[in-house]
This record gives sequence, C-alpha cells and structure tokens, in this order.
Amino acid sequence: MESSASTVAVSPRPHVMLVASPGTGHLIPMTELARRLVAHHSLTATLVTFTDQSAPNAHSAVLSSLSATQVSAVALPAVALDDLLSDAHIGTSVPISIPHLRALLRDITSAAPLAVLVPDFFGSTLLPLAAELGVPAYIFSPSNLSVLALMRNAVELNDGAASGEYRDLPDVLRLPGGVLLRREDYTDNFKNSKEPIYAHVIEEGRRYRAADGFLVNSFHEMEPGSVEEFKQAVEQGTFPPVYPVGPLIRPCSDEDDASACLDWLDRQLTGSVVYVSFGSAGALSVEQTAELAAGLEGSGHRFLWVMRMPSLDGENSAMSTTHSNDKDDPLAWLPEGFLERTSGRGGVGAAGAVLSHPATAAFLSHCGWNSTLESVASGVPMVAWPLYAEQSTNAAPALLSENVALRLRATRADGLIAREEIAAAVREVMGGEEKGRTVRRRAGELQRACVPGGSSWQMLEEVAGKWKAAALGRQKR
Repeated sequence: MESSASTVAVSPRPHVMLVASPGTGHLIPMTELARRLVAHHSLTATLVTFTDQSAPNAHSAVLSSLSATQVSAVALPAVALDDLLSDAHIGTSVPISIPHLRALLRDITSAAPLAVLVPDFFGSTLLPLAAELGVPAYIFSPSNLSVLALMRNAVELNDGAASGEYRDLPDVLRLPGGVLLRREDYTDNFKNSKEPIYAHVIEEGRRYRAADGFLVNSFHEMEPGSVEEFKQAVEQGTFPPVYPVGPLIRPCSDEDDASACLDWLDRQLTGSVVYVSFGSAGALSVEQTAELAAGLEGSGHRFLWVMRMPSLDGENSAMSTTHSNDKDDPLAWLPEGFLERTSGRGGVGAAGAVLSHPATAAFLSHCGWNSTLESVASGVPMVAWPLYAEQSTNAAPALLSENVALRLRATRADGLIAREEIAAAVREVMGGEEKGRTVRRRAGELQRACVPGGSSWQMLEEVAGKWKAAALGRQKR
C-alpha cells in the first residue's frame, strides 16, 4: 500500500503594527518592545517610523539594530520637527500619514491576521483607524505612570470644558503612591491652561479613553502606588487597562567613539566612578557648567563626564538654545586648570555602555526616562538634575528622590545649583550613611525586580496572549 505524505498548513503568526512618532527618545523603547514581542511572544511586527530630521544619524542607528531581528521597519515621509513644535503638537505628523498607514495595514492583513495597532502617545488620532479595521488599539507610553497620571488629572479636571475655558492644574498635585508634584515639576505642556499646547494635550488625553489599553515603559516595583491607582480606575470604568511592561531599553553596545572612555573605566576600581550625563540634548549654561566642574572636583570622587557645548542664553535646557560658533570645543568652557587638577580621577568625553560597567557606582542625570530606566536596570543610584520636558515629573519625590535618587534643586538667588550642593550630593550617593545608603539599597532592589521573568515580563505575556487569542478568533469567523 502506497503511503502519501500530507502537509499541514501553518497559519501565519498574528501581526502587530507599532507607530512611533518623530523623536529618537520615543523610538528606542518602541524598538525594544517590537523586538521583545517577536522574540518572546510568537508575534510578527512592523515598526512604522518618521525620519527624525533633528537627529537622522541617531534615528538610523536605532533602526539598524533591527536588522538581525524579524521586525520589519517602514519609514514614512520625513516630518519637519521644527514645524510641528512651533505648532505645539508633534502628533500632527500622524493624521497627515493616515492614508499611508491605512494602505500599509491593508497589505499586512492580506498576508497575516492583524492582532493590534500600537501607536505611541502622540498617535491617538489612529484609534478610529483601528476601529475601522476591527482590531484593538493599545497606546504605548515611552514614559512613566506619573506622566500618564498627570495627563489623566488634567483631562478629568477639564471634563465638559470647551477650548478656551480650560482650567489650570493646582499648584501642588498629589499623584498615586504619594507622589507630590509642584507646578515647577509639571511638564511645560501642563503649566499654563492658556497655552495652545495645553489644549492639544487635553484633546489627546480625551481620545485616550477610546483606547483598548495602555502599554507603559515602567514596572510595578518602580511605581507601585500608580499601578494600583490605575487598576481602580479600570474597575470604575474611568480609564482603559494599563500594563507596565518596562524597562524597555536598548541593549548595551560599545560605540567606537566611546572606546577611549570605556578603556578609562576599565582601569578604575569597581564601584568608584560617578557617571555624569544630561542626555543627547541637555545643555547647561556657561555659569552652571563651571559650578558643576567645581562640584565634581570638590567631591573628591572619580567621575566620567559626557560634556556638551553649554548654552549661551543663561538657561539650562535643550541644545536648541544658542551656542557658541567660535568655541566649538566644550572643554574650552571648563574652569582654568580643571583638567590638570582632576587628571587621573576624572574623564571627559563620549560614552558607550557606561551604566552597565562595573566601575560605575552612581549617575548624575537629567532624568530622561530612557536614561533613568537604564540606570535602574544596571542597579546604579542617581543624583537627579532635571532640565526640561517631563524630566522634573520623572524626578518627583516618591518616584525617584525617595526611591532611587537624590534630588538637586537650585537654591541660589541666580538660579544656579551651587558647587557645594553638587559635591555634597555626589559624596552622599557614593558613600553616605543615610540617604545615600537608602538609594544604593533601593537601586539594587529595583535591578533585581526588572530581570526577565519579573512582573513586567508577566504583564506583557498576559496582554500578548489576549492579542493572539482575539486575532485567531477573528480569523475563524
């Protein structure tokens, strides 16, 4: 009797489409989310991006990290960030691109069942497109639960209010878990109800309520009070389910231009170096740069400072501020003799995988959320020095300052943080017996909590399971 081989048709894996608005800070965690969904949850994924004209090289570098994965990347036409920001609404790029996205989604669904549409937090205008296609839509927040709670408070405060009648948030706001935010800690979006950006975020936040859920780049142990508060909101039907699935951070890599700094770290004792960085866009004023240099020198500790050109308008802010044209070497702005006096215990230059290096003991940081999570994942306590955007919200007391960081604030009449305060904070985080001991212990606890298999991994497993079951159910109809 002749036997015949039969083939079993293998159904294509359900597909996730993620849409990242312009900005490398948004793209990094979304790239890692896409990678994780494919590698660990039997899904396929397409990451839709917009070319970031403010940092095209960084944008390309992030996407190139996907080349060895099964994540597809699609770049839509370039968006001029300056134009969007002058309109106070970076999310303007998303509705402009809806026809492109609709066509792309149609192509995907012809080959595999679409499980979910995941725009980031500037992409709420895509929610009707998901409904049109009959698939769930989950919004991805690259920031933390405190920022999301701030948004929720502003929206609920203005329920029923028309544009032009919006109310200001109170001067002091208590968020879940005892987080106290002062007006100075609010992101610029929420400081003044009369500004156009305030109206935009209220409109965005109102659309959030139509989402099927939120994926947030945080984890339960980092913000336990906020996690519980959002669970209650879900039970009351006032907000979609929230899933903390972080930390989603880029894998460590040793960039070529950072090799000298890493070589320097290799020669230092374990746990002996303070890493100082204000991110890719952070700039201190000339005067504050001098105070920081003096504070690091006076602390007596070893340090690695990723120094950038100071701003010349007297403000600590993003690098879009005025910079010198004739002194393009940031080292030229250091106090006279600083490099000589700190030779051997201080390094100034570029940096690669510094936070994960054994020599790194503490991080003096601007509190960008990506940097914060990298520090936490490496078990490194912080000295918090927020500059702009949501960084002050990230550094809110219960979230960071009583958790895994010491907080620096300007106390001088001229608005500068004094060298003495900088030196004292560095000494405390490195070896202090009171607050320093607490943040060092807490940093270790949080590092252990965010390992594979932890609460956020279980949370992503839960939500991915829902997506796959629903997608296969729709396919059988």
